[in-house]
Amino acid sequence: MTKFINKDTRVVVQGITGSQGMFHTRLMKEYGTKIVAGVTPGRGGQESEGVPVYDTIHEAQDNHDIDTSIIFVPAPFSLDAALEAIEADLDPVVVITEGIPVADSIKLVASAKAKGITIVGPNTPGVIKAGESKMGIMPAQVFKKGNVGIISRSGTLFYEIASQITRVGLGQSTCVGLGGDPVVGLDYIDMLKWFQDDPETEAVALIGEIGGDAEERAAKYIKEGGFSKPVAAFIAGRAAVPGKRMGHAGAIIQGSTGTADSKINALRKAGVAVGELPGKVAEELLRLL
Repeated sequence: MTKFINKDTRVVVQGITGSQGMFHTRLMKEYGTKIVAGVTPGRGGQESEGVPVYDTIHEAQDNHDIDTSIIFVPAPFSLDAALEAIEADLDPVVVITEGIPVADSIKLVASAKAKGITIVGPNTPGVIKAGESKMGIMPAQVFKKGNVGIISRSGTLFYEIASQITRVGLGQSTCVGLGGDPVVGLDYIDMLKWFQDDPETEAVALIGEIGGDAEERAAKYIKEGGFSKPVAAFIAGRAAVPGKRMGHAGAIIQGSTGTADSKINALRKAGVAVGELPGKVAEELLRLL
């Protein structure tokens, strides 16, 4: 069963002594996230942002109760960090790192699935339970506690559409960045299943982009009755050139699959309201609710 976070979730930060780890640990703590420990091999016994640092997760677990991990470890070492978190039964494991080799991503996602552990990412902005806890790099000020769940492959559009949802007077429940790499731990269908059962979520904003067929598969799932709550969507990349990589490693069109038009058409046929512009998603959600 996919697991996410709330105000009581106890977090370890892997890579806490790096510049990104330190910076985002401070911001996550300011938001109210319960960060109980950090891990950087060779830095055990230090403190970072008021958080005790250990050499291994095992040592951190000897001293603290820990539920979940967020990873800011450089790409060449991220697989080992993620496998350490998986071995320690932490769930979910949020992998912020960009540029992890695809072979490493395949290994870490497979290892997590074998143990029933949720991987958020790699190359994700993270996950936030609005008003309670955030594990990620998203700007907290655009989120407000409410009843709209967000699923996104894009980072900046994730924040932009969250901001628009807040601006029209709605708010967010749980919001998840799937990650922009070709291999990631969660897909839209995993999230739709979770939101279907989440009593705090009354509607969903689905933010997609060109490349792959994840949005088409989500549309099929919705059309076949797998998800019954209102959905509004936005698909980025309408002006993309076929065959050219656009920002995310996963955002590449091959042949006739993965185009913005194919995704928009599939979603509209499933009854999803698709906004022409990012700001229209919030307006559609307001209308649907």
